[in-house]
Amino acid sequence: MKLNEEEKSILAGEQGRVPQLALQHQIAVGDFFGAEDFVPVSQAHIMADTESLGQAGVIWLEQLGEITEGQRQVRIPTITDPRGTDFAKSSVLKQDGWMLDLEQRAIDAFVRLGVSMTDTCINYQTIAAPTRGEHVAFGDTGVVIYSNSVCGARSNFEGGPSALAAGLTGRTPRYGFHLDSQRQATLRIRVDWTPQTLNDWGALGGVIGRLSANYWTVPVVEGLEGAPTSDQLKHFGAAMASFGSSALYHLVGITPEAYRIEDVGGDKLPVAHRVGEAEVKALQTAYAVTDEIDVVVFSAPQLSLYELREIAKLCDGKQFIKPMLAVTSPQVKPDADRMGFTARIEAAGGQVLSGMCFYQSYAREMADANGWKRLATNSAKLVNILGGYGYVPMLASMQRCIDAAVTGKLK
Repeated sequence: MKLNEEEKSILAGEQGRVPQLALQHQIAVGDFFGAEDFVPVSQAHIMADTESLGQAGVIWLEQLGEITEGQRQVRIPTITDPRGTDFAKSSVLKQDGWMLDLEQRAIDAFVRLGVSMTDTCINYQTIAAPTRGEHVAFGDTGVVIYSNSVCGARSNFEGGPSALAAGLTGRTPRYGFHLDSQRQATLRIRVDWTPQTLNDWGALGGVIGRLSANYWTVPVVEGLEGAPTSDQLKHFGAAMASFGSSALYHLVGITPEAYRIEDVGGDKLPVAHRVGEAEVKALQTAYAVTDEIDVVVFSAPQLSLYELREIAKLCDGKQFIKPMLAVTSPQVKPDADRMGFTARIEAAGGQVLSGMCFYQSYAREMADANGWKRLATNSAKLVNILGGYGYVPMLASMQRCIDAAVTGKLK
């Protein structure tokens, strides 16, 4: 890779041992992907839940924190994905003490490195949405696909060490979706039906993700009516990234790089697939395997204030016989408290959790401790993931999920 003078200085260790280690890692990544040089980035977002890190990963973070003590820390705004718990509600989740101890150690190490503990996967809704053309180094797949597609920013899926390295060096290898050529459409899809509910938008994203089935595939979608909301696109993209590893899509006349289909080269492609209501409903039906439920979870991605407002309205006058968990970000939770949404949800027997994500919080161990197996949610991303943790996940609308918490059955 071609290095400029500053990068040569970092690599020589003149700016500290930790930035040197970070750049060495980035050069290895860049060489693997054929990057010619680095591109400066303005923000970094780290996925580093302790379930994935394990003891070894946390020890590595602690060692970096010790080395950087008194030296330069991260040089650009660097934030974190959801953590593995809500410390205030860990007893509700029946998480063991060792999980909390490992989580606190990771947090302490990140703080020593100068990382801001935002604990969110919806930073584009709550902190600082990147702008069109802004180069960033983001990790969470839902964050990356939203930032690339809806905001028009530029990021690859950055692994935890790579995102932290970008925060420490202020740059990332220039390959993939940082390049104009990689952002052109490669798959043209015609949609004949426009969803309304969040679960339908997520299911549509899941269908298109399966059709794409490749990180480098860039679908361009035409035929949608009206402008989707931020929450609808949040569920749409998160599911597409989960079902298909997609990092970028274009919606003709909606997303910023595809004002016209020819702007992304879609006019040169044949319509490869047509997707309608039947395909969307078929994906959801595939998860409708039982009526009985043990728990309702709204998570993945974290909930916006508007989603919590809607849940609070549905909870009014209800009393749950099954646990209902609504997971949001630390930025949204205080507003939900102040506006009374939290109190209304918890008066019905629900729990509003902050700063975590359900599947990153030792989901299998929580299932065993609480006797949870049959789970209802309106998140297509969550149902795609939780089967691997031993759950029987079911996808339904927000209304049906709330009703299931009341009756114990998904009708």
